Amino acid sequence: MQPATLCYVTDNLTGRTLMLHRVKKENDVHEGKWNGLGGKFERGESPEECAIREVKEESGLTISKPKMRGFITFPLFDGKKDWLVFVFTADKFTGELIDSPEGNLVWVPNESLPELNLWGGDKIFLEWLKQDKFFSAKFVYENGIFKNYSVNFY
Repeated sequence: MQPATLCYVTDNLTGRTLMLHRVKKENDVHEGKWNGLGGKFERGESPEECAIREVKEESGLTISKPKMRGFITFPLFDGKKDWLVFVFTADKFTGELIDSPEGNLVWVPNESLPELNLWGGDKIFLEWLKQDKFFSAKFVYENGIFKNYSVNFY
């Protein structure tokens, strides 16, 4: 199982979320999709350390006190292995955006998020981030097509 993080950096003053349009990386399973920031754990990292490092690498921003909102299992998402993704939000950050090596960074108005080319499951769990509940979910995809999900809230 591949552990990873996904972090949605929000600017509460403007009501926007930083999204990454994945259009730069070759052979990217996410090509053309819009995602939050994140990636695979490095050896010895905690979920929080991974989220902070990935946001810095992909955006140039330094986040503080990311809030874990839940986790999602994606069985054989990339066709090779199961993924366990720790989902965070962060609304405290410093720094300037960089030219991300993975795609184009855009501050998207929160009400416009569902209009983006998101993975099918993302449209579901992004709504959960508006709630003050912790979730444990499983999202099933087959050949890049969203099939179903299950969730428990705490």
